Amino acid sequence: MLSRRSLLTGLLAAAVAAPLASVAPGEAEAQQWGPNPNRRPPPPRRERVPPPRRGYVWVPGHWQWRRGRYVWMSGGWVPARPGYRYRRPDWVWRGGRWVYAPGGWYR
Repeated sequence: MLSRRSLLTGLLAAAVAAPLASVAPGEAEAQQWGPNPNRRPPPPRRERVPPPRRGYVWVPGHWQWRRGRYVWMSGGWVPARPGYRYRRPDWVWRGGRWVYAPGGWYR
């Protein structure tokens, strides 16, 4: 059986946490800075590309915008898709701001 004190403690904790839960992580920064940055991303880092792997394509690293700053995402191997080429992710200047163009497969 719940005691009155533990019930009140639980209700108080829920009342404090509810407004915090309505804002997703990084959303406050997104509201302040927008979902995309207004400044140019840093130049790509030089990565040591491992020896080729049969049936895989090397996807180079790139910068992503997270929580109000650029974060480097290291490259890696992805399974090849016969008849397709991989376009690396990039940042493009569009509409007066930097926009992330995700990489992907195309014919």
